[in-house]
Amino acid sequence: MLKALFKTMRPRQWTKNVFLFAALVFDKQLFILSSFLHTLAGFALFCLISSSVYILNDIADVEADRQHPDKKNRPIASGKLPVSAAWTAAILLVAFTLAAAYWLAPAFSAVIALYFIINLAYSKWLKHIPIVDVLIIAAGFVLRVHAGVTLMHVQRFSPWLYVVMTLLALFLGFGKRRAELALLAQGAGSHRKVLDGYTLPLLDQFIMIVSATSIVSYSLYTFSAPNLPENHSMMLTIPFVVYAVFRYLYLIEVKHAGGAPEEILLSDKPFQISMLLWGAATLAVFYLS
Repeated sequence: MLKALFKTMRPRQWTKNVFLFAALVFDKQLFILSSFLHTLAGFALFCLISSSVYILNDIADVEADRQHPDKKNRPIASGKLPVSAAWTAAILLVAFTLAAAYWLAPAFSAVIALYFIINLAYSKWLKHIPIVDVLIIAAGFVLRVHAGVTLMHVQRFSPWLYVVMTLLALFLGFGKRRAELALLAQGAGSHRKVLDGYTLPLLDQFIMIVSATSIVSYSLYTFSAPNLPENHSMMLTIPFVVYAVFRYLYLIEVKHAGGAPEEILLSDKPFQISMLLWGAATLAVFYLS
C-alpha cells in the first residue's frame, strides 16, 4: 500500500516544483546558504502539497480514470490503494504542509494555501471549463515562481519572468490537451469532459500563439530586465529556448507525445540537452559575467 501511495503522490511531477528556484537563481542568491536552504525546504513542502492535490484528484476522477486506456492503471483506479487510505494520506499531508510552511514563512504558507484551494476548485469544477482549465494549470506554475520569491529578500528579480512563465505554462497546458485529444480521438469527452470543448485546429492555434509570444517575451526579458549584465549577454541564451519550444512542438505534432510534459523532461535527451545548455549559459551570465 505504501508503494501504491507513493506512486499516487506522483514523484515525477515534482520536477514542476523546480520553478521555486527561479527567484534564487535570477536574484543571484544561489550561493547564499540561508536562501538556498529556505528554497530547498519550500521545494520539499510544495512537493507534498502538490502530491496531496494529485491524491484528491485521483479520488475525484476514479470512475473516469477506470475508463481511460492509461489512467486505469493508477493505484486508486485499479484498487491497489483504497479510497479511505488515500483520503487519510491527503488530509495528513495537507495538515503537515500548511503548518510547516507557516513556520518557514507566513507569506509562503499563504501561497501554498492558495495553490491548494485553486487546485481543489480545479478538481471539482474548473477542469471542466475549456480554456479556464489550462489557465488554472498556468496559474499553478506562476504560484510556484512566486512561492520562491516569498522565501527570501528579493532585490533583483524581474517581473518579466512572471510573464514568460505564464506563457510557457499555457504552451505546455495546451500541448497537453492536444496530446490527450489526439490520443483519445472520438471518445475523448467520455474520458475528460473538457476535451469536448476543444478541437485539434483550435488547440493548434492556441499553441501557435503562446509559443510565439513565449519566445518574444523571453527575448524581451533578456535585454530589458534591469538586473541583467549591461553587455546583453543573456541574449545568448535565446537559441536554447527557441530550440526547446520547437522540440516540444515536434514531439506533440510528430511523435504524439506531450500528454505528460514531465515525461518529456525526464526522457527526451535532445530536450534535456537544450535545457542543460540553457541552464549552464544562464548561470554563466549571472554569476561569471
